[in-house]
Amino acid sequence: MSYRIVTDSSANLTDKQISDYGVEILSLKYYINGKEYDSYIKGVPTDYAETYRLLREKANITTSLVTREACDSVILPILEKGEDVLVLAFSSGLSGTYQNIVNAAEDYRERFPERKITVIDTLCASLGEGMAVHYAVKLKNEGKSMDEVADWVEKNKLKICHIFTIDDLFFLKRGGRLSGGGAIVGTLLGIKPLLYTADDGKLYVTGKVRGRKAAMEHLIKSVGEKAVKPEEQDIFIVHGDCEEDAKYVEREIKKRYKVKSTLYNYVDPVIAAHSGPGTLSVFFMGEKR
Repeated sequence: MSYRIVTDSSANLTDKQISDYGVEILSLKYYINGKEYDSYIKGVPTDYAETYRLLREKANITTSLVTREACDSVILPILEKGEDVLVLAFSSGLSGTYQNIVNAAEDYRERFPERKITVIDTLCASLGEGMAVHYAVKLKNEGKSMDEVADWVEKNKLKICHIFTIDDLFFLKRGGRLSGGGAIVGTLLGIKPLLYTADDGKLYVTGKVRGRKAAMEHLIKSVGEKAVKPEEQDIFIVHGDCEEDAKYVEREIKKRYKVKSTLYNYVDPVIAAHSGPGTLSVFFMGEKR
């Protein structure tokens, strides 16, 4: 049976990836000074510069989940065409988006009993979620069934490593997205926190280093220490409006580990509202997170 892969805007896929993969995107929303914005609009570039300018000014930017309206606009047309749907969703440890999609899917199954709708909690975020989509699309293109692809994602999602650093814990603490270790002050005396996304899909501080360069070195070394056969891997990088840092990390990873390919993108406005400018993260496949 024909099926489509759907994900949400928190996967932080580039426009080219979205087009090449043929995936559909459910957009989360964010609000600046009471005005509503979609984190992703098909065919419309996101204004990252303005969002990050406001974040640096500590503007009150709030976010919300994927809505039922968004699910209806994206998923219903697929079902009406007679195709099944595989949804890879933003970590339930960070958002209620997964549960909202599950609720919508329950209604769709009643309306389309002949269709199969599978919703997976990736327990991933940003391009970690995007990496789950990346491999799912690869398997689909190889002719794997929806059940086979879903099974692979379930078995391998906790091998997608998310290693990152941020400039200021203010944003994670403000949004309530930090679990444990929250007392570390990232801006104090140039101390930079090191974090990761754990098996429960939540964020945890694992340590701290002095200075941005040391934080970037931690990200680079994590590929060599944790990645399984990095020379055969696609390594993803996201940045919070610090492109030169992302390029540096990308160059060093390529030089040291001869990785198969690299890709980097901005952290989208919804995640950026909680992680802040200066966020920098690498994603790759390991034995475990």
